[in-house]
Amino acid sequence: MTDEVGVITGDLTIATVLRPDGRAAVRIQYTGAEEWYTLSGSPVSVAPGGLEVLHDAVVRAVGQGREAVVPGPGRR
Repeated sequence: MTDEVGVITGDLTIATVLRPDGRAAVRIQYTGAEEWYTLSGSPVSVAPGGLEVLHDAVVRAVGQGREAVVPGPGRR
């Protein structure tokens, strides 16, 4: 689920990036496209496990489908 266009499906690329404020921005795009969308629930606080743990959780959630959003507490 994206903030801009709702649900997207297919071959997707996900980027999880640490922002200057210490939260993580999660963006998603159709692989090979130019447009990036905000995954609903982003930005989010980074859990003690770090950015890589958050990214892995996002990839799992998106892989499961069902209008996935950024998992975990501390959203926005």
